[in-house]
Amino acid sequence: MIIRIGLGSCGIAAGGLEVWDAIQKVLDEQAMDIQMKKTGCAGMCHYEPLMDVLHDGRQYSYVNLNPAAAAEIVSSLGEGHLPENKYLLSIKDIDKDIDSDLFSGQVRIALRNCGRIDPEAIEDYIDSGGYQSLRRVLLDMTAAECLEEIKTSGLRGRGGAGFPTWFKWKATRDAIDDIKYVVCNADEGDPGAFMDRSLLEGDPHSIIEGLAIAGYAIGAGQGIIYVRAEYPLAVKRLELAIEQARQKSYLGNNIFGSDFSFDLQIKKGAGAFVCGEETALLASLQGERGMPHLKPPFPSEHGYWGHPTSINNVETLANIPWIIQNGGQAFAAVGSDQSKGTKVFALAGKIKYGGLVEVPMGMPLRDIIYDLGGGIRGDGAFKAVQLGGPSGGCIPASLLDTPVDYESITSTGAIMGSGGMVVMDESSCMVDLARFFLDFTQKESCGKCVQCRLGTKRMLEILERICAGQGRKGDIERLESIALHVKESSLCGLGQSAPNPVLTTLKYFRDEYEAHIYEQTCPAHQCKALIHYTIDPEKCKGCGLCARACPVECISGERKKPFVIDQSRCTRCGTCVDICPDKWNAVQVD
Repeated sequence: MIIRIGLGSCGIAAGGLEVWDAIQKVLDEQAMDIQMKKTGCAGMCHYEPLMDVLHDGRQYSYVNLNPAAAAEIVSSLGEGHLPENKYLLSIKDIDKDIDSDLFSGQVRIALRNCGRIDPEAIEDYIDSGGYQSLRRVLLDMTAAECLEEIKTSGLRGRGGAGFPTWFKWKATRDAIDDIKYVVCNADEGDPGAFMDRSLLEGDPHSIIEGLAIAGYAIGAGQGIIYVRAEYPLAVKRLELAIEQARQKSYLGNNIFGSDFSFDLQIKKGAGAFVCGEETALLASLQGERGMPHLKPPFPSEHGYWGHPTSINNVETLANIPWIIQNGGQAFAAVGSDQSKGTKVFALAGKIKYGGLVEVPMGMPLRDIIYDLGGGIRGDGAFKAVQLGGPSGGCIPASLLDTPVDYESITSTGAIMGSGGMVVMDESSCMVDLARFFLDFTQKESCGKCVQCRLGTKRMLEILERICAGQGRKGDIERLESIALHVKESSLCGLGQSAPNPVLTTLKYFRDEYEAHIYEQTCPAHQCKALIHYTIDPEKCKGCGLCARACPVECISGERKKPFVIDQSRCTRCGTCVDICPDKWNAVQVD
C-alpha cells in the first residue's frame, strides 16, 4: 500500500506538510506498514492538500484535506477499509488509464509524471521509463537522426515565441566551434504563470534528460539551468536530481558507455523579468547586468561566452524524452496543423478550478475555461482572459471560441506567451488591468532603449491619470500612438510586447476608456476616484452596521432611520457594501 501526498509549492502552501506529519504520526502509532511518498503538483491546485491511497489495485483520491481528516482516513486503513466521505474525489482502477478520468479533456505529455512520481527519488523516474530516451539516442541514433525526430514532431518553443525547436538546435549544431552549450530558461516571470515551477518541482529528471538529449543533438558537453532564485523548492529538487543523475552515470563522462559526455550546473537568477529574453539571460549568466543585445548574431552563433548556445524553455525540454520514446509522429498527431502537440496553461483569476491544465493545441478557449476550469467563480459572467502574461493581451467574450494555437492567438492581438491565463469577470476594470500590467513592465524595463524606457513611462502616466478621474480629451489617441511606436521600435521582446495589454483593451473595451474620461465613471466600479458610495434612504433600515464597521467613521445616523455617508471623508474602501445585509442592499455604488 502506498500513500502519496502532493507537496509542490501549492500543496505545501495549502497545508500539505501538516497533513504529511499527521499521517506519519498515525502510521508510527499504529505500526502500519504503509509507504509514504511525496509528489509534485498534479495540476489540481484547487484541491490541495491532496492525497492518493493506492490499495488493492485501486487509487482513492482525497482532496482539500486537513490534518485531522487525513489522520482519520489513514486510521481507517488499520480497520481494513477506506471511508467514502466528503473528502473523497474519486476511486479508480490502477490498471486503467486514471488520467483519462481525473484529467478528462487533457492530454498529459509534459505533465505526464507530475503528481504521480516522487520528484526526489530517481528510481521513480526510472520506473516510469526515465532515461531510456537518452539511452536510445546515445546507443541507437546519430545526432542527425535525433534532430530529425524533433523536426518530425513539429515541436515549437513553449516559452512564448513558438520558434521551431529543431531549427534552433540545427543552427547551433551547424555553428563552427569546438565548445557549445545548451541552456534551460527557467526564468518564469509572468504574474499568474507557474507551469515551469511545477515541472521543476514535480519532474526535474525530465528536464535533465531533455537537456542531455539536446546536448547530444547539437554537440554540447555542458548545460546550464537558469532558474529564478524565488523558486527555492524547485532549486532544491533540481540540485538533488542532478546529483542523483551523476551517481547513476546519466550525467558525466561516457554516458551509457558512449563517447558522449555531458554535465549540468544551476545558475540562480536575481528575478528580473527581462532576463526571460535570451540575450539578457546570457548577459546575466556571464555576471553582467541583464540587458538584451541586438540580434543578429543569435545565441546559436554567438551565445554563452561567445560560443554557440541553444536556449530552450522548461516545458519545451520536458517534451523531448516523450518525443524520443514515442516518436515524432505521435507528438505531431496531437494539436493543430501549424501548432503541434500540447500546451500547459496556468489558470488563475476569477475561475473556479485554478491550477494547471495540459491541452492539445487548437482547443477553443471556451473549452479550457468552462470545461476544464469550471467556468467563472461565483457563476458570474465571463468578461475577458489575459493570455501571455504582462506582455500579452486581453481576449474578450466575443472571441471565446478562438482556437488556442500560436497563429489564432496572435491574430487577436494577444500572444501565447509561456501559458498564463488570468480569467476576469464583470467586476474587472479593463483600464485598471492595463494600468496594472503596464506598471509591471515599466518597472521591469532594463532602460537600455529610449522607446521602452520612456514610452512605457508616458503610457503609464496617462493610464494612471485616467484611473484617477483626470483623463483628458485625446488621451486615447495619444495612448495608441505611443503604444504603436514602442511596439515597433523597441530593442527586445519585452518592449515590443509591453503595449499589448493597452492595445487589446483599447481594441475590445474602448467604451470603458471613454466612460472613464468623458463620463467620469468606472463601469466595473473598481477605480476608487470614479466611484461613490451612497445609502438609499428607501432601503436603509437604520441598523447601523455600516457605521460601526466604517474604518474612518464617515457614516452617521440614528437607529431605525436612514444613515448618510460623508463624501468628503469616505475613502471608498467598500466595507459598507460588504457588511450591508443582502436582503436590504441599501448601500449603492455609483
